[in-house]
Amino acid sequence: MDSIFIAKMEKILALYALPYDEKYPVVCFDERPCFLIGDCIEPIAMQTGKVKKEHYSYEKKGSCALLAAIEPLTGKRLSQVHSQRTKKEYCLFMQELAKMYPNAHKIRLVQDNLNTHNDSSFYENLPADEAFELAQRFEYYYTPKSASWLNMIEIEFSTLARQCLNRRIPSQELLEKEILTLVKERNDKQIKVDWQFSLKKARTKLNRQYKSLNEDNKKFTQT
Repeated sequence: MDSIFIAKMEKILALYALPYDEKYPVVCFDERPCFLIGDCIEPIAMQTGKVKKEHYSYEKKGSCALLAAIEPLTGKRLSQVHSQRTKKEYCLFMQELAKMYPNAHKIRLVQDNLNTHNDSSFYENLPADEAFELAQRFEYYYTPKSASWLNMIEIEFSTLARQCLNRRIPSQELLEKEILTLVKERNDKQIKVDWQFSLKKARTKLNRQYKSLNEDNKKFTQT
């Protein structure tokens, strides 16, 4: 853990601690690959007193990508399923996300540093004036490398995995239908995220790493 990691982590934790502001909503975004799996042998349907049974053999039918965002303080969600996750899909998603907040001055977007997650995706897929206008809607907050746990959308992905993605789904169409149905249900219920990892807790739990950085700096200064 280096100073860059800690600086990015503290910036995000400070962001999460801010009170709700409809003019500057905090939204967490990420992408998740989904593998399409079919049955080689028709499973035995669930019956009264008996669980569903499926054969161990399966058939790979490719993959698709789930793009999702959540505003933790309101429970507002957006999800899309695409056959791939390139700059084009990122641009399409951000266009829809921006429409959800027509009155926001800036959407504070927490995401990882994937090479598609920046304004270049807009300029490669939209006319310059539209790309510029869309880029102005966002303020980016990047998670440190190997720290996806700092992004609250991962909590949503974990729930979707347990309730839907932990079984065989053979087609993108079926996966999209089931995912969007589940997301709509959670959206309608306005299920929020109760984030507990604060700046204070980070500095206590990672106290050794903080001290190590200071000691290294002192040694460098003394030499």
